Amino acid sequence: MTDNALAATTPTPAPTPTPLTLLGTGEMGTALARAWLAAGHPVTVWNRTPARAEPLADEGATVAASAAEAVAASRLVVVCLLDDTSVGEALDGADLTGRDLVNLTTGTPAQGRARAAWAEARGARFLDAGIMAVPPMIGDAESGAYVFYSGSRGLFEEHGDTLAVPAGTRYVGADPGFAALHDVALLSAMYGMFAGVLHAFALVRREDIAPKDFAPLLVSWLGAMAPAAHQAAEQLESGDYGKDVVSSLAMQVAANATLLATAEEQGVSPELLTPYLTLLERRLAEGHGDEDTTGAIELLDVRRGGAPGVS
Repeated sequence: MTDNALAATTPTPAPTPTPLTLLGTGEMGTALARAWLAAGHPVTVWNRTPARAEPLADEGATVAASAAEAVAASRLVVVCLLDDTSVGEALDGADLTGRDLVNLTTGTPAQGRARAAWAEARGARFLDAGIMAVPPMIGDAESGAYVFYSGSRGLFEEHGDTLAVPAGTRYVGADPGFAALHDVALLSAMYGMFAGVLHAFALVRREDIAPKDFAPLLVSWLGAMAPAAHQAAEQLESGDYGKDVVSSLAMQVAANATLLATAEEQGVSPELLTPYLTLLERRLAEGHGDEDTTGAIELLDVRRGGAPGVS
C-alpha cells in the first residue's frame, strides 16, 4: 500500500469540543448549557443565585463561585443575563484580556454597540446576539431556532461550530448593534401580527363560531399575506411606493369604515387597529392615494420629520 493510499484511508480526528463559560442559568441559559453539555463541550457556569446553577453540576458542568472565576476558566465566554445592566455588573472586575465574549442578553442596538466598545477596551473580542427562540426550542435541530450574531467576524468564524450547537446561527454584520436590531424588528412584526390575531378572535368569539374552527382560516390567511413583505422591500429599495400596487392606499382607507363599524357591532374595542388605520388616513391626506400602504413608513421616521400619533 502506498503512502498516498494510507493517507486516503486514515480517518480525520474528530475536533475537540471547545470549553466555554456561561454566565446566567435562567431558563434560557440552562437550555443553552444543556445543549453544549450534551454535545460534549466542557462548560463552566455561574449564576448570581448559586442554587440555580447547581442542577447543571449533576449534568457535568463546573459551577464557579464567582463570575470572575468563571470568566478565567475559558477563552470563550457566553453571557445570558437579564439585561445590559446585569452584564456590566457581572463582568465588573473580571479580566477579559484575550477572551471571546458573546452576549446573548436581550438588549437594544445602542447597548450592543456600547457593550462592544466596553469589551474591546478591556482586551476582548465581542459578539452581540439576538435569540429567535424560546427555551424549549434550544438544542432541537428541527425546531427552527436560530440566533442573530453581529460584531467580530473573526470570533464568529472561529467559534461558529460551537455557537451552532444550541441553535442555528446567522451573522448579520460587523456592526455590533445589528443583531439586536434584527431581533427587535422581527419581534415588532410578530407583536403586530399577534395584535391582529387577538382582534380577529375578539370579533368572532361571541358568535357560534368555534375558535378552533376559525384558527386554521386565520393561519392560512396570514400565511398568504406574509409574502407582501417582499413587495414592500422592493418598494422601499426603489423609493417608488406606486410600484406594482394591487390595492391602493385610497382603497385601503375606504375599507377602514367597514372594519371599524364591524368592531362596533360586535362590541369589540378597535384599539388594536386604530393606530395603523390612523397612519394610513394621514398618508392619504397628504395626497398619496395611488400608492401602496408601504409609503406610510415615512410617517414613522421621526428623524425625517414624521410624528407618529399626531394628526
